[in-house]
Amino acid sequence: MSGDSPMGGNFKDVLMANAEAVEEVLDQLMPVDGSPEGRVTEAMRYAALAGGKRIRPFMVTASASLFGVGKICALRTAAAVEMAHSYSLVHDDLPAMDDDDLRRGKPTCHIHYDEATAILAGDALLTKAFQVLGEEETHSDPAVRAELVVEMAKAIGDEGMVGGQMFDLMAQDRTLNMPEITHLQRLKTGKLIGFSCEAGAILGKAPEKARNALIAYAHDLGLAFQIVDDLLDVEGDEKEMGKKVGKDLSAGKETFVSLMGADRARAQADMLAGQASNHLDLFAEKADSLKYLAEFVIKRRT
Repeated sequence: MSGDSPMGGNFKDVLMANAEAVEEVLDQLMPVDGSPEGRVTEAMRYAALAGGKRIRPFMVTASASLFGVGKICALRTAAAVEMAHSYSLVHDDLPAMDDDDLRRGKPTCHIHYDEATAILAGDALLTKAFQVLGEEETHSDPAVRAELVVEMAKAIGDEGMVGGQMFDLMAQDRTLNMPEITHLQRLKTGKLIGFSCEAGAILGKAPEKARNALIAYAHDLGLAFQIVDDLLDVEGDEKEMGKKVGKDLSAGKETFVSLMGADRARAQADMLAGQASNHLDLFAEKADSLKYLAEFVIKRRT
């Protein structure tokens, strides 16, 4: 598979065009005013409109396109996913968590503002995400909106991302084996990726077979994504990545790379990405954008 997208042009251009469309929706959903409470909106915008590849929102819109979902429905759901993802980054960067001072080449939210404002901004991003999913503009069918809310809650709560972060904090005092690391990353990273792909099927009221194919794709791609993250923490360039590297190594944390070695980890990521793409064969060429995404994920440098 080459770097050219079946939609025309380079796939990175397609990804960035989708990111710009999602950012337009995010901008509309978080208007700024001059009120005292407007400071939290400014912090929300600082965190959510800080750039980035918007891979999770792309998964939403690409999966939605498989089922003929309307553009605004897909983009609003994608924006909600990005709000939830941004909330997690704001809170992960706090001193009580990962204690990072750089994110996407800019000071983290609590550095640019203060810790209290960052906590409130994260809280507001999370609750706003659910507000967006619950509004009629996202989908005319209340049952679809309810399912989006429930499934995202599972993906980012104690059964998913938050549970994974707790596991990660507890892991600082113990040595993890491969099954434990896989489970941790499945919760912390994989569950939201899974919802991002499944959201398109929910919006499109897709049949079970199609929905299961997207879930399987997301499962394998989520692990590949995390393995590449671990590789970049070892091999990545701090200026290019816009954040500190080598943190896991200096903290003595087990990762896919520390347990497998870089070469084996890279081969595993390649295998998982190929496996992920194979799950989409029932969609034929309609799923080419998601297949190109799998290739992009394992070749990225940031």
